[in-house]
Amino acid sequence: MLDPCLLGRPVHLLPQFAAQLADDLAAAMRVAGARRYWEAFQLLTVAFVRTPEPGLAGRWLGYASGAGGLAFSIGRPGLLSILNYRYGRRGQAPTPAPDPATVKITATEERLAVVLGQQTCAALAQRVAANLQRAGQGEAAAAAAVPVQARPTLAPAAGSWTVAVTLRDIHSGDPLIYWISLDQTMMAAVLQGLAPERLRERTERAAVALGSTLQVRLDGRLVSKEITLETLFALKLGDIIPVSLGRAQVLLDESPLFTAAVSESKGTLCLTSFEDSE
Repeated sequence: MLDPCLLGRPVHLLPQFAAQLADDLAAAMRVAGARRYWEAFQLLTVAFVRTPEPGLAGRWLGYASGAGGLAFSIGRPGLLSILNYRYGRRGQAPTPAPDPATVKITATEERLAVVLGQQTCAALAQRVAANLQRAGQGEAAAAAAVPVQARPTLAPAAGSWTVAVTLRDIHSGDPLIYWISLDQTMMAAVLQGLAPERLRERTERAAVALGSTLQVRLDGRLVSKEITLETLFALKLGDIIPVSLGRAQVLLDESPLFTAAVSESKGTLCLTSFEDSE
C-alpha cells in the first residue's frame, strides 16, 4: 500500500523523474556491455503506473541499493525476444520470436533476466543519487550511489510505486515492457531528490528541534495603561487603578512575537491561544 507519510510530498514531480530516467536508460542501452541485449529495441516511454497483474509481469527479481529496495520484472515473451536477437538472429533477417508456451525455461534465460534487472535498477539508483547530490543531500546521495546488489524478494504489493518502461522492437514493431518496483524507502529518496528548494529548506528546518539548539527568553506583557503625571504622583497606598485585561503580548527582546489570551489555573496566571503578532 502507498505510505501516508509520502502524501503531501512533491509527487506531482514524478513525471520529471520519469523523463530523467528515460534519458538515463536510453543512454545505458547504448553502452557497449548492454547494447548487445538492447540493439534491436527503441525506448518509447517511461512512466509511473499501477503494479501489473501477476499474469502480465514475469517473475520479480529483488535488488538492494543504498537508498532502498527495488524489484525488476520482464514478461517472458520480451525476455525470449531479447534472447532471440542476442543468440539466434544477429546478422540475420528477422524471424518470429519463439512462443513461450513451447520453449522451456533455461539457465541462460534466468541469468539474462538477472543481468537486465541489475542494469536497469542500477540506472534508477544512479539517477536518485544524482538528484540527491544536486539537492545538497550529500550523505543520502553517497548511500544511493552504492552498487546495486541482488537480493531475495517477493512480488510487490498492490498499489506499490512501479515504473513501466516500454520499448519497441525495431524490426517487428512489437512492444516490450518491463517494470521496476520501488519500496517506500526508495520512493522517499526519489521524492527527496525532486523536492523544490523551498520545500527542502522548510523540511530541514522542521526536522531541527529548536528548543534543544537555541535558548531564548520570552517576556509576557499583561497590561499597559496611560495616566497623567498628576494622577501618578497623587496615588496613595491602597489606591486602585482600573484596567481592562485583554490579550497579552509576548516579546523577545522588546520585539513582539505573539499575542495570547490570559487565563487562570490553580491560582496561577497562564498564557494560551497564541497568535502571531501583526
